[in-house]
Amino acid sequence: MKLSDLKTLESVDLKSVCTDEAGEFTPWLAKPENLARLSKELDMELELEGVEVPVGPYRADIVATDNTSNERVIIENQLDKTNHDHLGKIITYSSGLNAKVIIWIAREFTEEHRKALDFLNENANPKLRYYGVEIALYRIGNSPPAPFFRLVSNPNDFGTSGGGVGEGYTETKTLYLDFWTAFKEHCMNAGTSLSLRKARPQHWYSIAVGRSKFNISLTASTMYSRIGCEIYMRGTHAKQAFKLLQKDKEAIEAETGPLEWQELPDGKDCRIVLFRTGIDPTDKAVWPDAFNWLKIKAETFHKAFSQRIKSLPIEDEGDDNDQSASEKR
Repeated sequence: MKLSDLKTLESVDLKSVCTDEAGEFTPWLAKPENLARLSKELDMELELEGVEVPVGPYRADIVATDNTSNERVIIENQLDKTNHDHLGKIITYSSGLNAKVIIWIAREFTEEHRKALDFLNENANPKLRYYGVEIALYRIGNSPPAPFFRLVSNPNDFGTSGGGVGEGYTETKTLYLDFWTAFKEHCMNAGTSLSLRKARPQHWYSIAVGRSKFNISLTASTMYSRIGCEIYMRGTHAKQAFKLLQKDKEAIEAETGPLEWQELPDGKDCRIVLFRTGIDPTDKAVWPDAFNWLKIKAETFHKAFSQRIKSLPIEDEGDDNDQSASEKR
């Protein structure tokens, strides 16, 4: 490949391939691969909860959960330019469904509606997050068009690498935010196949394994002076999945080493975990060693579990807005 071989991207009118907002656009956007595209742009892990979800006499286009924060998400989509009707809808739906994240997707945002989202992000409840996203189609030559999401409005803290006590975080939450931000940077510098999300001010860091209700959860505990790597299973079929994986325990542990298999009988979630003690996250001198261990274990767990989890003969389910794994620890 040479620079002279590079081709030009050509814009394709969205309405030339889709004319039915409810019948085509919404179902297309709700597909896992397209929610994954949107997730990557917004640094989330969106999991579908429902399509055309009733809100009184109205219906929300898409309801999902962001598994990185366990927050409910409303996605309102338009084939046309933004209008006041949809602005009212996103506010109505978010209040009716108690959604903390609102994503408005349209072919084109007017300057007035972009400013409206900016205003809400700056002045509304800080726990609410509004995103404006334009969707466009592009192709090279005669290739099929590909979608492109462009962020036009976002919360004030979107994409920041640090928080700080002054921004409403406690000292401990600030420490965790700095810890996971530095961990992500370590992995990016070292090179990794893991799909890494935005760091958050919490003691866990989730990594997708390719199936809803399952994730790799990396943990750091100031209370117990330890770090950990685990597979966490949520939802109705977690116990069944746990028992099926346990049948393959010997082969799995041949790849990972000995693990703690915790069925958690008092709840419906399960976990398979490995801890390393004697690591105090408050001591930045140990961070490089901790990051290296967490990276290696996460990559090992992903290799050992991902395909096994995808192949489990259990029914997939929509998100029931369960409390997040790490909140239950």
